[in-house]
Order: sequence, then structure tokens, then C-alpha cells
Amino acid sequence: MKILAISGSLRAASYNTALLRAAAELAPEGVTLSLHPLNDLPFFNQDVEDLGDPEPVTTWKTAVREAEGLLIACPEYNGGLTAVLKNAIDWASRGKPAPLEGKIACAMGASPGMTGTVRAQDALRLNLKRAGCDLAPLSDILVGQANAKFDNGVLIDERTRQAISRHLASFAEVLRARR
Repeated sequence: MKILAISGSLRAASYNTALLRAAAELAPEGVTLSLHPLNDLPFFNQDVEDLGDPEPVTTWKTAVREAEGLLIACPEYNGGLTAVLKNAIDWASRGKPAPLEGKIACAMGASPGMTGTVRAQDALRLNLKRAGCDLAPLSDILVGQANAKFDNGVLIDERTRQAISRHLASFAEVLRARR
């Protein structure tokens, strides 16, 4: 089973990208997580789209289409989604059929704050729903106080690691049921 892992952060030392690396280690047997960076996606612009999708957009849309599910690590900036993640959703919501249409996603997010990324994940849910994508039931992992749970980009908090393992096993079951 192929799951596309997407970090909404471009920062080299991102807690959310580190969360996806931990998820790849903890994925259930038979599940492969493939991280797709969003660094090269241009900002959505209908004028650009009208000329034909640029290569990074085509690559992004193909990755979304080919994945059985999406695992999105959603940072929270000023109580909402990051621009890079919103932009990726905008691009993948376009086309006939749109790559996000009918997909199922699972969300997680890490933040130094107490509440993790709860507001950003709420915004993510709304944006994905508009694009025809659903989030798996009970699909959010909220990693608060991330600065104490990571060491040099490695998730060291055992409770969080166990929660991610359970979370991914559940998500894999949802995806298997849709086959």
C-alpha cells in the first residue's frame, strides 16, 4: 500500500517533516510512505495553469493520483494552514478528474505550542473537503510541545511514537476497506 506523505513546512529542521520520517519508520507492514516535498511548486495562478501545468505541478498531481492515501503533516501558522500546504491543495484540486477527488487523507501535526496544530487541522479538513477529499475518521494526531519530543530531528517521545503506530494502523485499515 502506497501512502503519499506531505509536509506543510519547507523548513529544513521542521518538526512536521520529522514527524513524517518517524511515521515512515512506524508504518505497518505492507505500507510504504513516500515523502513528496512541496518546495518547487509555484504559487497557483490560473494564467500559469492555462498555459499548461509546469513540471513540478504535473509531478505533484501524478504523485497524488498514484497514492492510495495521503498522510499530511500540517503545521500551524497564525492559527491556520501554511501557504505552501494550501497552495498544494489548490493545485491538486484542479483538473478532470482532480487528483484529490475521492482520495482519503490522514492528518497529523507538531508544534511547540500546547494544542499542537488543532486549528490548522480544522482548516485542512475544510480545504480538503472542498477539493473532494475526505479525512479518515479520528484522523488527527496533535503533537504539542514538539520541542521536547524531538531531538535533532528524531521523534524520541515514546507515547507519541505509539500513537502514530496506532494511527497509521487504523488509517491502513480504512484504506484497505476502500479497495
